[in-house]
Amino acid sequence: MAEVATSPTSDQLLVVIDPVARRWDGESVRIAKDVLSAGATTKMCLPDGPEEFARALARRGSRRPVLVGDDRALMRAVGLLHRQRELTGCALSLVPVGDALSLARSLGVPTGAVAAARAVLDGAERRMNLLVDDSDGVVLGAVRIPPAGAAQVREEAAEETEDTDGDPGAGQHPWLRTCQSLVRTLVPVRPPRVASAPGGGPARLRVEVDGKTLVDLHQPVEAVSVVPGPGGIARVEVRPVSIGAKASPLLAEGHTVTVSGAHFRYRADALVSGPVGTRTWVAREDAWGLTLPV
Repeated sequence: MAEVATSPTSDQLLVVIDPVARRWDGESVRIAKDVLSAGATTKMCLPDGPEEFARALARRGSRRPVLVGDDRALMRAVGLLHRQRELTGCALSLVPVGDALSLARSLGVPTGAVAAARAVLDGAERRMNLLVDDSDGVVLGAVRIPPAGAAQVREEAAEETEDTDGDPGAGQHPWLRTCQSLVRTLVPVRPPRVASAPGGGPARLRVEVDGKTLVDLHQPVEAVSVVPGPGGIARVEVRPVSIGAKASPLLAEGHTVTVSGAHFRYRADALVSGPVGTRTWVAREDAWGLTLPV
């Protein structure tokens, strides 16, 4: 996280309330609305899906966007603004409501509705670092690559897929989306579960940092992680498979990280992607703004 902080530039707020937040904790949503409305001129938007979510952001005008939702709502907004090449000029605010809040906590956003809403009103914008991959995806927190034996991963709900790309489900009828929303409301929300595949073993991957090989295919690894760091660098940690004594992790820093080898899946923040044969992440410094407590 960068240390540069500036005051919010607009007292007019566009409050976008994610449908998952409305289903998950309607009372926290109500509290957030009351606090924000008491402290600023607000326009409330209640999108029913990712298409309406995207339209609301696109039509924000001079209003400062405030997201009421969980990590997935924040990731969706950052991804949309990045693809529209409007991310650097749009400071986001978040009132975390939902089941997936680990990213929000790690970024420094208060998780209580009152504290988070007051931070929106009285906080300051901080410039944040991120990773951009070669498919134009963004990573706010971390990339984690599990072992090859974890190739069979339970996918996120259909809503997750829609949130990432905005394409699947675009042609669905409203009644079908309503049924899907009802099912998601009735079924307990659980994080993605990694299931071991029969005969799975350690991953054999080539990890390159700024063109230099950190680990090659002949050395099996247990896990790889890539996180955005200060100064426009990415921090890389590779954990080799232990034989006898525990092997020390391999650490490196650089602007560009490429992972290749047998097809692998990876988790970027809360989403699981892949399988892919190669993926490259580039670190971007001060790439987006988030309002945090002073």
